[in-house]
Amino acid sequence: MSLLMDEESRIIEMAWEDRTPFEAIEKQFGINETEVIKFMRSRLKPRSFRRWRERVSGRSTKHLKLRSPDVIRSHCPTQYKHR
Repeated sequence: MSLLMDEESRIIEMAWEDRTPFEAIEKQFGINETEVIKFMRSRLKPRSFRRWRERVSGRSTKHLKLRSPDVIRSHCPTQYKHR
């Protein structure tokens, strides 16, 4: 997997976000959930990786199929920084 530093940073950010589903990461960067997990394991410190896995495991908003239809967007309007 050959990614630019900005892309790696964005994948990590998206993986940590509660409302960003794995499908959005796959659509934007072409890596599925299993690959995101491997990516996060290789980029995070062991304790940070464990904390992330605990956080996303069982979180329905990380999977489009499990997501409530009430959730209509993947991010807060103030989330993205303007460049």
